Amino acid sequence: QVQLVESGGGLVQAGDSLRLSCAASGLPFSFYAMGWFRQAPGKEREFVAVIKWTGGLTNYADSVKGRFTISRDNAKNTVSLQMNKLKPEDTAVYYCARPARTWSYTTRSSEYDYWGQGTQVTVSS
Repeated sequence: QVQLVESGGGLVQAGDSLRLSCAASGLPFSFYAMGWFRQAPGKEREFVAVIKWTGGLTNYADSVKGRFTISRDNAKNTVSLQMNKLKPEDTAVYYCARPARTWSYTTRSSEYDYWGQGTQVTVSS
């Protein structure tokens, strides 16, 4: 049974930093890219960042590029999202997710089949 459990969300002020973590179990973690997505109230879920199974390649949404950093530890089966210089528009529920296929490096939410429960990030102005 695949499980993805996020942690690290919270309420911060604009300009602050947060680090989200996702602990994965029940899957051969090093065979999969891992992604972070977010969903704000009244909006569709959107791509934030993805990291390749080796950790050697990453991709970011333009809105977070230069402020967020995705990383992974294959020995611990964890993926993290370091978020710096947070803005009120970053307020959303953040989800980590696993693609449906091994060796699939994708930004499309439709190509992910396992999702965590989400962690709330709220940035006040």
